[in-house]
Amino acid sequence: MDSDALNTFLVVHRRGGISNAAKVLHRSQPAISRRIALLEEELGVPLFERIAGRARLSDAGRVMVPYAERAVAAAQDAEHAVRALLRDNSGPVALAVTGTLAGGRLSKVIKRFARQHPDVDLTLRTATSGEVSDLIRRGEATIGLRYDRDRSGELDCEVLSAETLQVVCAPDHRLAGRRVARLADLRDERWIAFPEVPGRRDITAAHVFALFLTHGLGEIDWTAVDSLTAQKRLVEAGLGIALLAQSHAAEEMRAATIATIRVGNLAASHEIVAVTRRGGFLSAASRRLLEILRADFGKTRPTSTSRRNGVRRA
Repeated sequence: MDSDALNTFLVVHRRGGISNAAKVLHRSQPAISRRIALLEEELGVPLFERIAGRARLSDAGRVMVPYAERAVAAAQDAEHAVRALLRDNSGPVALAVTGTLAGGRLSKVIKRFARQHPDVDLTLRTATSGEVSDLIRRGEATIGLRYDRDRSGELDCEVLSAETLQVVCAPDHRLAGRRVARLADLRDERWIAFPEVPGRRDITAAHVFALFLTHGLGEIDWTAVDSLTAQKRLVEAGLGIALLAQSHAAEEMRAATIATIRVGNLAASHEIVAVTRRGGFLSAASRRLLEILRADFGKTRPTSTSRRNGVRRA
């Protein structure tokens, strides 16, 4: 059982069939089928079942997935470690980032890194916080940037900073620039927030709704919007208010297209966390990127009150 066979198995699983896997791996369908057949013969059990024209995992296949992911990731670590001996500041670095963190600050980090390491092939993927951890765990990304810690023993998490959350509204909103005593005083407003998708826990959405519940806003009028940019445009248009991190609306605040509502009993923040695979290999370039992320994202720290009173998790 070699890493290539295990990787082929994982690609067939993730792509839902032999034909799609063949396109991704740039091999013929018979070659992929033969690779899977040899792996199944070696194990003595079928790994896939054909259901509605798609390759679905058998019970044995489901058991195999996490072990295959770890084995493939370890093989990639070994390859990267050996290649790093040849050229210290070259090779691939894959960065996975929660979508709402892929803003101006991250652009500056990437620009700085690319200028210092022109020979490094840096790739960027955006995902939810949970998906970022999965990409790191499977070895598909080297460094992850997400909200909140991942409690998995397979990952190392380093809190870089925490961003204070604030209520934002249109500049002509009746409460723009004013203060209310409690978040519950805004229960009659229409809120704009990220949706909670069944089966895919998103830290940002869960955190916001946890704050709503904690502060007495269990039943509210709200609109689900899965894009940060779209949320801000709706707020600017006066179609609702939102609870956003300060950096998310910094540009609009400078342009005076969005205003804030100060809330007396709201002291909450999102932790920004760097994630790497525990025991995984980090090249010199990867370590340098992590240093830049620490230096830049570590500049923003919440007040002690925010750290003490902020609701961290759903």
